[in-house]
Amino acid sequence: MLVLVGLAVAVLVNLTGSHGSTVVETPRAITTASVAPTADAVIYVHILGAVAHPGLFTLHDGDRVVDAIAAAGGFSSTADQTQLNLARLLVDGEQLVVPAVGEAAPVTTGPATQPGGKVNLNSADATALETLPRVGPAMAQRILDWRAKNGRFKTVSDLMNITGMGPKTFDGLKDLVTV
Repeated sequence: MLVLVGLAVAVLVNLTGSHGSTVVETPRAITTASVAPTADAVIYVHILGAVAHPGLFTLHDGDRVVDAIAAAGGFSSTADQTQLNLARLLVDGEQLVVPAVGEAAPVTTGPATQPGGKVNLNSADATALETLPRVGPAMAQRILDWRAKNGRFKTVSDLMNITGMGPKTFDGLKDLVTV
């Protein structure tokens, strides 16, 4: 039964077409203006493992893991699709590893912590968020829920939109986080 479900998902992913493309452009300088988040901002995702065409892909801000898999040509026949959350939003600079059947769960890496020790609000998981002062499991989950509902944080000030984030808590966090 699991094989049939996996096959159905693979066919569906292949039918939806590619939402991204392999990066083949010449390296260029990145300016602040070129990485500012917009409604159609481009993000880079490195996809490895049990996919048809592993590599570095450009996708759109707001795309999900299923879109990345489609951009990489779909799952290979050896992919263990049960270990991935296909609905999860992607973040710029992450590496997505698709495991083969029998391999350990993948570790998705992204820039959760930036140089200087700042926590990236757009890629941090609950564990990374809980390293911040005054952020426990409940507040970390509210931050993740806000991100899932509203998309990427555009500015650090967006934290003020989270229930329970008062001025005092925000003042203690604003210099420790980035977007």
